[in-house]
Amino acid sequence: MEGYRRRGRDEMKGGGGAYYRAQIGETWVDSADQRSDVQVFRRPDWEMDCRPTTVVPSGEELRGNRGGRSRTAAGGVAHEEVFIWNCVGPPSVLKPLIPPPMKEVSEMPAGGEGDGGKGLQCFPDPGGTAPQMPFFDHILENVLENVLCFLTSRRDRNAASLVCKSWYRAEAQTRIELFIGNCYAVSPSRAVGRFRRVRSLVLKGKPRFADFNLVPLEWGARLTPWLTAMAPAYPCLEQICLKRMTVADDDLFLLACSFPRFRDLSLICCDGFTTAGLAIIAENCRYGIHLSIQGISDRFTTAGLYQFESWFSSTRNLRSLDLIENDVEDDEDEAVDWVSMFPPGNTCLESLVFDCVACPVNFEALASLVARSPFLRRLRVNEHISAGHLCQLMARAPQITDLGTGSFAASGDADDAETALESAFHASKSLSCLSGFRGIAAEYLHIIRPVCAHLTSLNFSYALISPQQLSPVITCCPNLETLWVLDSVGDDGLQMVAASCRKLKKLTVFPLEATEDSEGSVSDVGLIAISAGCRKLRSILYFCQRMTNNAVVTMSQNCQELVVFRLCIMGRHRPDHLTGEPMDEGFGAIVKNCKNLTRLAVSGLLTDVAFAYIGKYGKLLRTLSVAFAGNTDLSLRYLLQGCPRLQKLEIRDCPFGDAGLLSGIDHYYNMRFLWMSSCRLSLNGCEEVARALPRMVVEVIKDMPGIENDSVHKLYMYRSLVGPRNDAPTFVNIL
Repeated sequence: MEGYRRRGRDEMKGGGGAYYRAQIGETWVDSADQRSDVQVFRRPDWEMDCRPTTVVPSGEELRGNRGGRSRTAAGGVAHEEVFIWNCVGPPSVLKPLIPPPMKEVSEMPAGGEGDGGKGLQCFPDPGGTAPQMPFFDHILENVLENVLCFLTSRRDRNAASLVCKSWYRAEAQTRIELFIGNCYAVSPSRAVGRFRRVRSLVLKGKPRFADFNLVPLEWGARLTPWLTAMAPAYPCLEQICLKRMTVADDDLFLLACSFPRFRDLSLICCDGFTTAGLAIIAENCRYGIHLSIQGISDRFTTAGLYQFESWFSSTRNLRSLDLIENDVEDDEDEAVDWVSMFPPGNTCLESLVFDCVACPVNFEALASLVARSPFLRRLRVNEHISAGHLCQLMARAPQITDLGTGSFAASGDADDAETALESAFHASKSLSCLSGFRGIAAEYLHIIRPVCAHLTSLNFSYALISPQQLSPVITCCPNLETLWVLDSVGDDGLQMVAASCRKLKKLTVFPLEATEDSEGSVSDVGLIAISAGCRKLRSILYFCQRMTNNAVVTMSQNCQELVVFRLCIMGRHRPDHLTGEPMDEGFGAIVKNCKNLTRLAVSGLLTDVAFAYIGKYGKLLRTLSVAFAGNTDLSLRYLLQGCPRLQKLEIRDCPFGDAGLLSGIDHYYNMRFLWMSSCRLSLNGCEEVARALPRMVVEVIKDMPGIENDSVHKLYMYRSLVGPRNDAPTFVNIL
């Protein structure tokens, strides 16, 4: 099968326009031929910028699945589909399109989708006696596919796919970005069978409480079955983002060898792989660009083609490799020098993040890689990169906008390192995001002041700094929008943030010691200061030991545009530390005044009153986390029956039992998952839910296998299209 466009004398045919020729089997078809068994249709192309023209035998089924080059129509006759590139030439050259013949059928073709035989199907009809298929159906299909290409929100696309069967097919044909929030909610074969043109995949595995070691390591979420299904189906796959998945080195090898255009890999909170797997990715992930010079030799000289080839060869490498909070810890004698495995020559690397890799890296190879990457914009190194090494990297890549500093401590001559580092930051004109600062030397902190005025993001979540050390830096950050700090900065440090960072939109305050009996340094005083000074705040995660209703109410009044509010009062059932009352009114004010709230985390001493507020006003909530709160099952009923958009519900250490669980029977199908741990559930209650909801997977996770009792310590329940998984370990009981 072959299609091309001929130039020169052939363009004189048909009034001087472009001349088209295509081959079907052994037969050549010209654009000027009168062929009753061949029609020409325009189809949007998802590979290149120009539009292809599709030459299709008239008897082929044109609606529905268009994947593949050879298909069999309902009559059992195999046909070929031919694409010829129609980039130049007036459309008047092509003969008028004649709609393919149609006739009524009484049943669907085998393996196809349809309406039970009540519609029209295309069949070969050389005599032309059958009724004609409405040609405008093809036009409307093409228009619909082109319109759907402008839908970027996955929720909008999901809604569009539910309109009717034709929209369902068109949406599947045009979707290039696929998001799967639970790897067990759908089988790999089903996802691949529906979405055939995916270029970007986001896949999530374990529940979020795996971050707190509440999910055993061997629970599941392996990448292998997904890669096995995607390898033959997605030749154009370019990007993969995995979160909380178990990724083996063999998976990384299969990934690197199966997708010729693969460019972007993000691993977030994953486990199972080593530096040997990273070496495979660095060495083998090279996407090739095929440049055909047939027919254009009259436009390019040999020197021009050589320049083209040189440019293409310089872009045949990985574009981004981001390793974020993964468990990558090799034994020191088994670590592989993975950075040296990147190919020589210029790369198209734009992002390299490996701050979670615990073993040292070859600095000479890293410096060489950075120097060979003119497009590098984000670089985050691990704690084995000293301040002196950081200076050299910054000098080789002055274009970096996002820098993770590594240890930010001196090795060798401290005075020389400090001077060199200060010069490097003075020379940097493009930095907007700073992170790292692992093992920070406090006397070095002032060095970053030259770039502070341009910073929009600053991450001190690994830096143990005091309010006095924070002051000279934070007062120079008027444009800061995102800030991570430890609670070691205290209320005084947060007051400085409120006074200096008026544009702040996202604030995260992590605890230095995440224990119930620790003495935290931040409290309601810091929260009130932030709410007064940072009126543009959209998201806050705040760990503390002491809180008041007044502080939370003040936050709800000053920051009414909040979308995410996560207040974690460490300790069990802690009340307002000034009045001793429950925190009901504070959280009630948050859901009442913050109309755009979609994510909420509550803790502290809360009664049914607080959950009644959430059920009444939290109509946009999609994610809700509850810890050490509530007093009866009525609290859980308020949540499940009052929040219509709730997708993810996480509950731990709450006095909710079977009655509360059963109150959500009519709502679980609309949710993505429910997690409950250390509550008052029984096995009988969970079994009753499983019987009532056969399309929900109900998993009971045992902490100590071998001990049989009626209590349920951990429950994970999620929606699935394929039923229970077949790789559950022995400590997981699927009801």
